[in-house]
Amino acid sequence: MASVTDEDIDPAMMRKQYRSEIVEEGSLAENPMDQFALWFQQAADSHLFEPNAMVVSTATPDGRPSSRTVLMKQFDGRGFVFFTNYASRKGRELAENPHVALLFPWHPIARQVIVTGTAARIGRDETAAYFRSRPHGSQLGAWASEQSSVIASRAELDRRYAELEARYPEGEQVPVPPEWGGLRVFPEAVEFWQGHENRLHDRLRYVLDGDKWHVERLCP
Repeated sequence: MASVTDEDIDPAMMRKQYRSEIVEEGSLAENPMDQFALWFQQAADSHLFEPNAMVVSTATPDGRPSSRTVLMKQFDGRGFVFFTNYASRKGRELAENPHVALLFPWHPIARQVIVTGTAARIGRDETAAYFRSRPHGSQLGAWASEQSSVIASRAELDRRYAELEARYPEGEQVPVPPEWGGLRVFPEAVEFWQGHENRLHDRLRYVLDGDKWHVERLCP
C-alpha cells in the first residue's frame, strides 16, 4: 500500500464557492413532483452526465444501511420508479423494510434533491412494458446476473450471457425474469438543495401532511 506523504492532496483544502440565484419559497411549484420535473429538465439541459442517476439508500429491519447508485427510469405524480432484481440486496431490504431515501447529486450545477419515503413493487404489466423497451443486451443481462449474489469469476458471468445470447438471438423476444421488476418510491418529504457561497445554501423541503404538501426552509 502506498504511503501518505505531504505532497498528497489534502481533502480538507478542497473548496468551491457556489454562486447562483437565491431560491425563494414563492418561486416553487405547489407540489414536489412538479418542482422536480422543472429541476430535472434544467439538469438535463445543463448536459449533466446521467441526471437520472440517484443514490438509493435502504436498511435492514435492524437499521443496518446500504447505498448504491441506480438510474431513475420513470417519475410522475405518484413518485419515482427504478428497476432491479428483487432478490438483490436492495430488493430484499425493501421487502423487509420499505423505508428508503433517494439522492440526486447534481454537483456541476450545485444542486441536490433528497427524497424520503416508502417503496413498493409496481405491477407486472408496467414492468413488462419497460423491459421490452430495454436494449436486447440489457434484457439478457437481467437474466445472466443473479444480482448481489456471489459468483466464481467474470468468466462465469460471461458464459451465462453467451448461453442466453445463443438462446435468444437479436430480434427474438426475451421473457421478463420473474424476480426482476420495478419499485416505486412514494415520497413523504422532498428537499431541494441549492448551493450558495459562504455555505449559506438554500434548503427547501416539501413535507406531506395528510394529503397536502407544505414547504419549510431548513438552515444550511
